[in-house]
Amino acid sequence: MPATLFDKIWSAHSITTRPDGHTLLFVDRHLVHDATAQAFDAIEELGLKVRRPDLTLGSADHYVNTVGALSAQDPTLAEMTHRLLDNARKSDFAAYGFGDPRQGIVHVIGPELGFTLPGTVLVCGDSHTASHGALGALAFGIGTSEVAHVLATQTIWQAKPKQMRITIDGALGPGVTAKDVVLEVIRRIGTEGGTGYAIEYGGDVLAALSIEGRLTICNMTIEAGARSGLVAPDDKTFAYLEGRPLAPSGESWAQAVEDWRALRSDPDAVFDREVALDGGTIEPIVTWGTSPEQAMPISQAIPEPRLEADPVRRQAAEKALAYMGLRAGAAVSELAIDRVFIGSCTNSRIEDLRAAAEIAKGRRASVPAIVVPGSGEVKRQAEAEGLDRIFRAAGFEWRQPGCSMCVAMNGDRVPPGERCASTSNRNFAGRQGPEARTHLVSPPMAAAAAITGRLTDVRKLGYGA
Repeated sequence: MPATLFDKIWSAHSITTRPDGHTLLFVDRHLVHDATAQAFDAIEELGLKVRRPDLTLGSADHYVNTVGALSAQDPTLAEMTHRLLDNARKSDFAAYGFGDPRQGIVHVIGPELGFTLPGTVLVCGDSHTASHGALGALAFGIGTSEVAHVLATQTIWQAKPKQMRITIDGALGPGVTAKDVVLEVIRRIGTEGGTGYAIEYGGDVLAALSIEGRLTICNMTIEAGARSGLVAPDDKTFAYLEGRPLAPSGESWAQAVEDWRALRSDPDAVFDREVALDGGTIEPIVTWGTSPEQAMPISQAIPEPRLEADPVRRQAAEKALAYMGLRAGAAVSELAIDRVFIGSCTNSRIEDLRAAAEIAKGRRASVPAIVVPGSGEVKRQAEAEGLDRIFRAAGFEWRQPGCSMCVAMNGDRVPPGERCASTSNRNFAGRQGPEARTHLVSPPMAAAAAITGRLTDVRKLGYGA
């Protein structure tokens, strides 16, 4: 039978299926972080141990202080980091705490260490685990009780989702990034458009994107309601992984690549839904509301809710405009910004920082702006390339690795009523702090907002020309 990439990975990991249709899957990779302490408490109370420490990897990210030393952090938050390391020592798995050169956001360090590999099932107690599908893994976020189940058994029960293929052909125009592509996808299909599906991305645009760009797209698949996002591994994937510390090496590498080449959907495989987009029509995108689907090209005006036929969506738009302090019909490029955040598991990799630095170079920020690398490795590489000096010279603040302002649970947050141009993945009310107003944008768009003090079309600053 013709099979999709998802089918192939699912069937290879299926152990048994219950009468209700749920399948027990073997888990190849399990990422944990400083917000998963309850799961360790749960298995300890049951007298259980971590079944496969060798397949478990942890990093402090959600609660770490990105400004200074751990000693300067709130004691309650610092305790979360300590508990991760204590659990790692007790269970004998690798984990990286504050100050460790390998520490970083789990969805950044997984790929860069080669822990994420094609054809694997990878889970983590974080919704943006879909990121890892960019390397051809079946990756999805799980809840605390599921984390405990994986820790104790190295398996997880899952209902098999339907499958959607999103094909984006053509070529992206100047100034358009992977972040714009995924925001356009969500704008088109809606935040519930992917509910009940696993999404495979393909087409000319995906083939042309770097692995980092694909990671951005798969990262935000969850914002379209989908369980996971995948991209079939190709030569770019293999080149990215070769030589990574935890990737296969020697003869094992050659065999792995041979196996990975078979990880693609068969030509006549059938998907439950097909979506096609023309990449050439996508512009730099910015969100105007409190949902990623409430987005628009930077060149357009804020939409009028009364023109929305669906009463639920109309009411949601009206509520979003009230929260965001906006009026329909206003040009989005005229909106003043109070601060800028460049970081998160969506856009904190070296390619993202290079793009932002290209805008910042030789210019000066007019509003507070922080840049938070996604990992110690990204930070070191950026500093070796002089990106930190470019940001500092432009008045941007250069931080330590962590989730930072994306989750607002670590001291980094947007003050009430302020408007932030953010490269993160969520913009719901209060996401970056109580009464904070978030506009999701790409890294160069965020840097442009910092320079001009308002949402700005990066093409007008020569980006991508």
